Amino acid sequence: MKVLVTGAAGFIGFHVIQVLLSRGDVVIGIDNINDYYDTKLKDSRLEILAKHPMSENFTFVKMDIADRNKMEDLFCKNKFDRVVHLAAQAGVRYSIENPHAYIDSNIVGFTNILEGCRHNQVQHLVYASSSSVYGSNESTPFSVTDNVDHPVSLYAASKKANELMAHTYSHLYQLPTTGLRFFTVYGPWGRPDMALFKFTKAILEGSPIQVFNYGNHHRDFTYIDDIVDGVIRSLDKIPTGNADWDGKAPDPSTSRGPYQIYNIGAQTPVNLLKFIEAIEKALGREAIKELLPMQAGDVPDTYADVSALANDTGYQPKTKIEQGIQHFVDWYKAYYS
Repeated sequence: MKVLVTGAAGFIGFHVIQVLLSRGDVVIGIDNINDYYDTKLKDSRLEILAKHPMSENFTFVKMDIADRNKMEDLFCKNKFDRVVHLAAQAGVRYSIENPHAYIDSNIVGFTNILEGCRHNQVQHLVYASSSSVYGSNESTPFSVTDNVDHPVSLYAASKKANELMAHTYSHLYQLPTTGLRFFTVYGPWGRPDMALFKFTKAILEGSPIQVFNYGNHHRDFTYIDDIVDGVIRSLDKIPTGNADWDGKAPDPSTSRGPYQIYNIGAQTPVNLLKFIEAIEKALGREAIKELLPMQAGDVPDTYADVSALANDTGYQPKTKIEQGIQHFVDWYKAYYS
C-alpha cells in the first residue's frame, strides 16, 4: 500500500513508519518539525528512518498540515491508499497558554486531512484521538461507549472535535475513518514533555521532580510497541458501518456509516508514585519529590477498556510497566551518553 503518515518525525509516527516499511508498504511522511520540543530529537528519528533497510520506500516531506494548498497538492499527486494521521499540537498544559496552536493544527489541519481523503479516494483514514476526551468522567474503565461531552482542556476538546468531524465525513461521503484514543504513551524516543522523560532527566541530574496531585494520579501507561500494534491492526481493518446502530440508543463509538472509535491502552492503571519507584529502580537512584496539588486541565485517573479493539482486531497489550521503563532508561542513557 501507499500510506501517508503525518507527524513522521514525532514519537508515535516514527515507530509506526518503521513497521509499515518493514512489511513492505510505501510511506510518505510529513512533519513541520516545530519547536514545541527539541528539534534535534526529531531530526535523529528521521536519520534512523533514512537508514532503515527499506528506506527506498520512504520519502519525507517537511510540511505543515495547516497549509491548505500544499496539502491539497500532496494528496492530488500521491493518491494514497490509506492515511495514518498522527500530527497534532500535543500537550494538555500547553493548550491552556497557547490555544491558537491547537486550532491551527488540530482543527484546521485535520480539516485539510479529511478533505484530502475525501477528494482522492483514500480507502481508510486512521487518526489519533486521546484519552483526554474522557475529561470529567469518573466511571472506570473508560469505555468507547461512554459520553465524552465534558473535556477539561482545549487539547481534549480539539480531539473530541476531530472525532465529530470524522463522523460527519464518514456519514456524508462514506469515508472510512477510525479514531484511536491513546492512553499515556511511553517508551524509547519518547517526547521530552512527558512524565517519564522529565522524571528520568531530573533524577539523573539530581534535580527535584514535580509530582502533581501529591502523587495520587493513576495512569494507564501504554508502551509504544503496544500502541503501534494497535495502530497497524486498526489500519488493516476498514470499518463498514454498524448495521445494528440505533438512533434511539446511539452508540457513540460506531455509526451506520463507516466510522469507528477505539481505545488503545494497557488496561493496567499505575499509581504515579509506583511509576516513579519503577524509574528509580531502573536508574538506581532516588528521586527528590516536590509534591504539588492537581494542575488545571489534568484528570485524576485514566483506565482504558480496550475490549472493542481486542474483539475486532485481536489487540492485546503485552509490555509490563517495569519492562517498558527499563527499555526507555536504556535508550535514554545511550542517546544522551
